[in-house]
Amino acid sequence: MRPMAHFFCRYRKITCNFVPTLMASRNTYDEAAVVEQLHHPDTARAAFGQVIEHYSSSLYWQIRRMVVDHDDANDVLQNTFIKAWTSIDNFRGDAKLSTWLYKIAINESITFINKKKVMNQVSIDDDDSFLVNSLESDEWFDGDDAQLKLQKAIATLPEKQRLVFNMRYFDEMKYDDMSEILGTSVGALKASYHHALKKIEAFFEESD
Repeated sequence: MRPMAHFFCRYRKITCNFVPTLMASRNTYDEAAVVEQLHHPDTARAAFGQVIEHYSSSLYWQIRRMVVDHDDANDVLQNTFIKAWTSIDNFRGDAKLSTWLYKIAINESITFINKKKVMNQVSIDDDDSFLVNSLESDEWFDGDDAQLKLQKAIATLPEKQRLVFNMRYFDEMKYDDMSEILGTSVGALKASYHHALKKIEAFFEESD
């Protein structure tokens, strides 16, 4: 195994040590039944509670890898569920509920990052490396210099490549599922992931 690949494998395991306060319970979740209940006023609120419980952890990590900071991720997660709840009548079941939620989470993350860029007087066209500046003081981050460097490398990627890299590498998401969420062909996603990986490797080589 090449040194870079070995480091990536080690980092993936380390991310499991970041335990969010919201954890998912997947033992008794029946999505077909939950979706049916979401469309009935008498059962919608309780059904949405199951959605929150089931998807909080996976959505948290998708958001966290975009916005970096733990507290920011929790805020965006809350906004994601508020947006989903207020838009629940628009969900018709044409796509999977997870796909619909991921799209909302991604859009909310991008909106948050753009607002933070304005607050920090960073150009919208610049990369998101400014997000990593506070990571060293984040009590939820217990990584060493190598993991911090990886986060900096990921933050320099274009937005779409960051999404693709995070979803494929950390979430181990299938390209077909990524295609449904991002509205991009499988071939383009594979190319994007390849380019992202090369850029991250180049970042490490240049910083050594």
